Amino acid sequence: MSEILTTTPFGRRSLSLGMLAANMVARECPPDAVVHKWKIFNAVCEAKVALGASDRALAVLNALLSFHPETALTGEGGLVVFPSNVQLALRAHGMPPATLRRHLAVLVNCGLVIRRDSPNGKRYARKGQGGEIETAFGFDLTPLVARAQEIEKLAEVARQERRELTLLRERVTLYRREIAKMIAAGVEEGVPRDWNGLHSAYRDIVLRIPRLPSKAEIEPIATELALLVTEIRNALEFNLNSKNLNTNESLCEHHIQNSNPESLTESELASEKAKAMVKVHDGPTCPSIGCSTGGPEVHPSGGQDRNDGLQGPRSGNQPAPLKGYPLGMILEACPDIIGYAKGSISSWRDFMTAGDLVRKVLGISPSAWEEAQLAMGREAAAVVAAAMLQKAGTINSAGGYLRNLTEKARAGQFSIGPMLMALIRTRHRGQQQSA
Repeated sequence: MSEILTTTPFGRRSLSLGMLAANMVARECPPDAVVHKWKIFNAVCEAKVALGASDRALAVLNALLSFHPETALTGEGGLVVFPSNVQLALRAHGMPPATLRRHLAVLVNCGLVIRRDSPNGKRYARKGQGGEIETAFGFDLTPLVARAQEIEKLAEVARQERRELTLLRERVTLYRREIAKMIAAGVEEGVPRDWNGLHSAYRDIVLRIPRLPSKAEIEPIATELALLVTEIRNALEFNLNSKNLNTNESLCEHHIQNSNPESLTESELASEKAKAMVKVHDGPTCPSIGCSTGGPEVHPSGGQDRNDGLQGPRSGNQPAPLKGYPLGMILEACPDIIGYAKGSISSWRDFMTAGDLVRKVLGISPSAWEEAQLAMGREAAAVVAAAMLQKAGTINSAGGYLRNLTEKARAGQFSIGPMLMALIRTRHRGQQQSA
C-alpha cells in the first residue's frame, strides 16, 4: 500500500506545529521498527498523563487499533486505518459522535495518530488491480511505532512514581495509626505532656491531606507526621525510662556493699565522688553508680540516656546521632547551614563543625555555647544553631535566644521536634507560594 502522506487537514481545521512535528517523526521512523500494538497501547495508558491523553481518548485509540488487521505494527507503512464514524463509535462503546470527534482531536494533538485526509474529507481506501490496497485515507498509526521507545520510558517513569506514591500513602497511614494510639496511651497512662496540643497539631496535618494526593502533595505531609511520631514516642519512652530509674534507685538504696558500715571500699568512694560531680552540674543523681543493677543516666535536657544524642560533650571520638531525627531530615529543615560546611555534610561530625562556625557568625559567646552543649548535648546544640541561622532575620539577640532555650532544656521543657516541624512547614509554605 502506498499512502499519500498528506499533512494539512480537511475543511476548516487549521494546521498546527504539533501536526507538522508528528509528520516529521512518522517520516523518520525506521522501516525495520516493529512493536506489538497492544503492548504499546498499554504503555500509552500508563504514560497518559505525560502524553496529555484522557481516558476517553484512549478508548478511541483502542478502537482505532482494533481496525488494523495485524498484531505487529511496522515502520514499513500500511498503518492507515479508515473506519467510518459509525463503526468507530460502536467499537468505542457507543460514544456519541460529538464526543468521538473531540477525542480524535485529542489523539491528533498528542501526536499519537496523524490525519491523512482525502480530498473530500472522507475515509476510504482504493485497491489496485491485484486487490491490494494502494491508497488509503484515514488515521495513520505510524507515530506509535516511531515514538515507541519514548512512550516506554514515560511509562516506566509513571510506574515508578506510582510505586513511590503507594509507599508514601502507606507511610502516612502507618504514621496516623501510630500517632492516634500513642496519644491515647499517653492520656490513659497519665504521662505529663500537652496531649491536647499534640492532637491539635496532628489534626491540622491530617486535614491537609487531599482526597487523591499526588507525590508532591503528600511527601511534605509524611515528613511532618514522621516528626510528630518521633516527638510523641520520645515523650513516652522518656516517661518509661524515668519510672525505671525510680525503681532502680529504690533497689540501690537497699544494696549493701560491705557489712562494715564504717569502712568505705574504693568503689564506694568513686560513687560518692561521682554523685558530688553530678550535683555540681545541677543534674539528677545517677542511681547506677556503685550499683550493679543501675539504669540509664538522665540528663537535664530531658534525654533518656547517654546514647540518645542529647548528652553533653563526650570524651570519645564518635558522636552519636540525635535519636529519631535523621540528619537528612534536619538538613531539609535547615538547609542554610550547608553553606557553612567545608564540603558536603555527610555525617554528624560535619554538621557539628558547621554548627561551631554558625555560632561564631551569629555572635554567640563561647560561654553561652558551652552551657547549651552541656544542657542539650553537642548535636542538639548544633541543630539549634542551624535553626537560628534559618530564621536569623526574626531573632534580635542570638545569644539571649540560645540562653533562653538552654534554661528550658535544663528544666526538661525543650524539644527539637516542634522546632523542626515549624521550619519544614514554613519551607513548604514558601515553596507552594512561589510555585
